[in-house]
Amino acid sequence: MKKLQPINANVLIKLDPEKEEKSPGGIIIPDTAREKSNEGEIVAIAAGASEEISVGDRVIYDDSSSTKIKFEGVEYVIVPASDILAKYVEVDSI
Repeated sequence: MKKLQPINANVLIKLDPEKEEKSPGGIIIPDTAREKSNEGEIVAIAAGASEEISVGDRVIYDDSSSTKIKFEGVEYVIVPASDILAKYVEVDSI
């Protein structure tokens, strides 16, 4: 079994699978016309990359320095830990 392990302060993020989008009139919107989401789930982190994020976090990242890859049929991006802009956190309601 192979596994991807990022190095040099990089983070491996699993992208959400693309789903087909339709307009309200039923027209299918092609991939090229859709805005790409810059978020996903962290699946691996290089040793010492960051203490603020961990495996399993859903994050938003800067796409300008990302490297997109496909590994065993799943799409991922590798980004420097410093390009993670935000993570989703659970909060208690007031």
